[in-house]
Amino acid sequence: MATTVRRTVLTLPAAPLGPENPLPALRPLDEMHELDDRAREGLPRDMARQIGYEPLRSVLPVRVLDGYGRERTPTAFEAVVIENDRLRATVVPGLGGRVHSLHHKPTGRELLYRNPVFQPADFALNGAWFSGGVEWNIGATGHTTLSCAPLHAALVPAPDGGEMVRLWEWERLRDLPFQVDLWLPGDSDFLYVGVRIRNPHERPAPVYWWSNIAVEEGARTRVLAPAEEAWHFGYERSLRRVPVPEWAGADRTYPLRSEYPADYFYEVPDGSRRWIASLDGDGHGLVQTSTDLLRGRKLFLWGSGRGGRRWQQWLTEPGTPGYAEIQAGLARTQLEHVKLEAGGEFAWLEAYGPLAADAATVHGTDWAAARAEAEARLEAALPRARVDAAYENWRPYADSEPGRRLATGSGWGALEVLRAGHNLPGTPFDEAALGEPQAPWLELYRSGSFPAPRKVIPPGPSLVAPHWRDMLETAPAEPLTEYHLGIAQWHAGDLAQAVRSWERGLELAPSLWPLLRCLAVADRHAGNVPRAADRYMEAFDDLCQERRDGEAWTAATAALGREAIAALLAAGRPADARSVWDRLHPAVQQRGRFRLVEAQLLQAEGAPDAARAVFDAGFEVADLREGDETLGEVWSALTRDPLPEPYEYRMRPPS
Repeated sequence: MATTVRRTVLTLPAAPLGPENPLPALRPLDEMHELDDRAREGLPRDMARQIGYEPLRSVLPVRVLDGYGRERTPTAFEAVVIENDRLRATVVPGLGGRVHSLHHKPTGRELLYRNPVFQPADFALNGAWFSGGVEWNIGATGHTTLSCAPLHAALVPAPDGGEMVRLWEWERLRDLPFQVDLWLPGDSDFLYVGVRIRNPHERPAPVYWWSNIAVEEGARTRVLAPAEEAWHFGYERSLRRVPVPEWAGADRTYPLRSEYPADYFYEVPDGSRRWIASLDGDGHGLVQTSTDLLRGRKLFLWGSGRGGRRWQQWLTEPGTPGYAEIQAGLARTQLEHVKLEAGGEFAWLEAYGPLAADAATVHGTDWAAARAEAEARLEAALPRARVDAAYENWRPYADSEPGRRLATGSGWGALEVLRAGHNLPGTPFDEAALGEPQAPWLELYRSGSFPAPRKVIPPGPSLVAPHWRDMLETAPAEPLTEYHLGIAQWHAGDLAQAVRSWERGLELAPSLWPLLRCLAVADRHAGNVPRAADRYMEAFDDLCQERRDGEAWTAATAALGREAIAALLAAGRPADARSVWDRLHPAVQQRGRFRLVEAQLLQAEGAPDAARAVFDAGFEVADLREGDETLGEVWSALTRDPLPEPYEYRMRPPS
């Protein structure tokens, strides 16, 4: 059977993503993979330097996705199938280009953990993320903001004369274009993936990339990599060098032999082949290997404790096996960013396929023998030299212009290419992709003025790159222009100037609440809790006078109401917080997130029994953040009873 590429429809029970949060993300979502200066002491010099290189201040200009729920209905997703007589790969361009399935036909085995549902959860840098398959993480430490976003996709010629699928997009956190080329040689058991990240700018750029591969976990699942040491990162936010496989009384290469979720970043020696495998009790499973540029390898495990098990259940449906993740990245750890020089590019090739090894050796006590067995079987199935040759053969095809289009991504890349005239062979960002979100910015670029909206709506998305900030600074100083300018200045770290821009905008603004909310965030950041509460109250009052019917206004009311209540409670003003609560839409009040807010409000009002009753009645916080311990903290303030199982999401040992 020659390799074929075809379109199909993948139908899954799915929770809708819901609307974007219309409030600009002036503060980052809590990203768990962070170290303070003290925790960096004693780390290798290059690692410490890259951990401190250009950390993310916020997810601007990307908007947060937190409008999803947990009610799932059958939903059709456009997918692409790449297939030969050995392997069948199913890719979903509309969900970040996720490889949903990798099916090995001779053995009938699914090589990946394939989530039977699409259930967003708050794990990505900008909120919504889902588990399963192979994901392409680019941007900054954490799950990419493109986790649930559409990518451009098209057919292009493959190096073996067939066709390959190209995915590409403009990554907005770092303003970098990237591409992922996937193809199956006709007789191959391995899916080849060529990746390229380009920096078209005149300045260096920080780059982050990790390919995350979900694999089923079992009692005898073992992860193997060519390493005798690893960097352990736990959710207590510490990084330490530990031996592999045994550490602290357990073999940590078996995901279920740890109690709490953790990362193990393997210290792969220079010159060693880059690979990682997950093998079951019979010695069968998946292996990933690459050219040497993709140096990092990692195991993420949920562990066997209550919190990890609860998260596993949360991300899928009952009866689904658990999973772990084996990963590959540009740096040793995911806390690091790598410098890409102006005009430069990073490019490498990955391969994914089945591996069968001797089970007794793989699961024996001799770690060196287990590694050697897996690596020997990999070399027999896919020699290292063949991977290097496949990379060299792919490189001339990376610039091939796409043919038949399979999917369309965002218009942001088209806007940037139009503005700067970037020449990016192989990844066209056509003006046809420009849409409503880009329209006011296109007008600013062409006329020098930011247009006023034609109807009363919450402000659209902001752009924050230096060239857009410069255009906003020279545009007529209208209120909406000052709003967007302040956001760009805030992103650049010029907080005082951002405040001045927002204050200027207030003087003539017909809509006050967007500017007041920005000023309230600035006050909280500066530690001025009373003034932040005043401004949040004023902003919510103004929003309630202005709001209309419709999804965008409901999203704005919910987002601003949640922030306002938190600020008012922090200022010791529960009565004002209650007045905000009372003006939320009834349907919003019934969401799990706002049931938790209600419990906090009742607690602040001196009604612990009523707050406890909210917990006893039951609720689910659909957008519960990875590592968030609020449920346990509120419960502990109300009672000494053990935290009920439905609220147990703690990912670290009790402090």
